[in-house]
Amino acid sequence: MNLSEIDWSVNKAEMWPAPVKAGVIALMCLSVVAIAYYFDTQEQYTRLDSEIEREAELKRTFEVKQKKAANLDVYRKQLEQIEQTFGDLLKQLPDRTQVPELLVDVSQTGLASGLEFELFKPGDEANKEFYAELPIQIRVIGDYLKFGTFVSGLASLPRIVTVHNVKIARRGDAKGKDPLVMDATVKTYRYLEETAAETVDKAKTNSPANK
Repeated sequence: MNLSEIDWSVNKAEMWPAPVKAGVIALMCLSVVAIAYYFDTQEQYTRLDSEIEREAELKRTFEVKQKKAANLDVYRKQLEQIEQTFGDLLKQLPDRTQVPELLVDVSQTGLASGLEFELFKPGDEANKEFYAELPIQIRVIGDYLKFGTFVSGLASLPRIVTVHNVKIARRGDAKGKDPLVMDATVKTYRYLEETAAETVDKAKTNSPANK
């Protein structure tokens, strides 16, 4: 077959040899398929990939929520335990009317330990999230055994009392039976009624059992 002898005019297409017609038809079909893929099928594949990713994300979300639902009773019990523990801690914080009594307890604990007070100076309250912090600057004279007894006594009080910034030095006048002096900050605490109630309510709201 001499291709140069073929009239390639579209009007003479019916005169083309069968192999040429088949090739042209195949080329046209491929072109149609390529155009259809470009304008329609490719977009569908992109949308399919997006839906597959969305399905995977929904599955992960479902699994997380399913675990929360399965552990709902556990979360509720944990919340009850937290509320009880929080309530027990609040009971160890005096209210405003009990603070003077607590200051007396701190002073009496020091005297019962055999210490001599040179300084007992309550400072200004500092409000925290749900409690107020009351620092007391103290300077006591004694020895290591008495200091230890004093700190242990503070820890045994029914209210929360902490000791900070402890400094122990030898007295300039070492003639007495107690040659050491201890400077420290003793901190007592009282709870702020309204703020404490708001904290409990916030804990309930943010609990997984309520989500």
